[in-house]
Amino acid sequence: MSEVISIANQKGGVGKTTTAVNLAASLAEKGKKVLLLDIDPQSNATTSLGFNRNDYEYNIYHVLIGSKKISEVILKSQIKKLDLVPSNIGLVGIEKEFYNSRKKNRELILKEKIKEISKKYDYVIIDSPPALGPITINALSASDSVIIPIQCEFFALEGLAQLLNTVSLLKKTINPKLKIKGFLPTMYSKQNNLSKQVLADLSYHFKDKLFHMRKGQECIVIPRNVKIAESPSFGKPVTHYAVNSKGSLAYRDLATVIVRG
Repeated sequence: MSEVISIANQKGGVGKTTTAVNLAASLAEKGKKVLLLDIDPQSNATTSLGFNRNDYEYNIYHVLIGSKKISEVILKSQIKKLDLVPSNIGLVGIEKEFYNSRKKNRELILKEKIKEISKKYDYVIIDSPPALGPITINALSASDSVIIPIQCEFFALEGLAQLLNTVSLLKKTINPKLKIKGFLPTMYSKQNNLSKQVLADLSYHFKDKLFHMRKGQECIVIPRNVKIAESPSFGKPVTHYAVNSKGSLAYRDLATVIVRG
C-alpha cells in the first residue's frame, strides 16, 4: 500500500510546492514508485514538471467530481518512476460543489479515489493549496502524515496553530492515523539573523518534529537558493536542474529520512 504524505501550510509562499515536487523526484531517484498529486488550483506542481495546461484534457477536478478515475488522468513525467495527477485553475470550482453537495463523507472523496491506485505506488505526495478549505481537508483526510514547510522569515509561525488544530481535529474524527511527519524549515540563510532566530524557535517548540539525517546532527533545512527558484521555469525539479546544488542535496537528504522511516 502507498504511504500518502500531504505537504500543507495555509500560508502561501513557504516552499510547499517546491517541497512536494522535489521530495517526489528525490524519492523516485531512490527507486521508489511515486505519484505526485497536484490539488492546488494554481497547478504549479504540474508546470514544475514541465507540463503545460494545454498538454492534458483531464485533471484532478474530473476525478473529484466523479467523471474520471484517477488512473485515467495520470501523466508520465520525464523522471523515471515519477507520475503526476495534474491540476487546473478550474479546480477552484470544486469548493463550491463541495459546500453545495449533500453527499455524506465529502471530506473523504479524495481518499476513496486514491484507493484505486494505492497498490501501484510506494508514495503518494499531495501538493495542497495554501488554504484550509475543503480541498486541503480532503488531502489531510486521505493522508498517513503531513509535512509542514515553514519559511525562515518574519511571521513564519503565524497561523500555524490553526493548521495544527485542524490536524488534531481530523485525527480525533475522520482520520485517526494522521500524524505530523515533521516541520521543514525553508528559505534558510546562514547570513540572516532572522533565519537563525526562526530556526531556533522551531527547534525549541518542535525539536522532535524536525528532520535529521543522524541523531545529534543539525536538522535538515532547505536553503535560500537561486537554483531552486530557477528550476520551475525549466520544467524540472531542482534535483534534476542543478544536481549538485545545495537545494538538491537538502531534498535528497529529506528523501533519505522519509525512506528510512
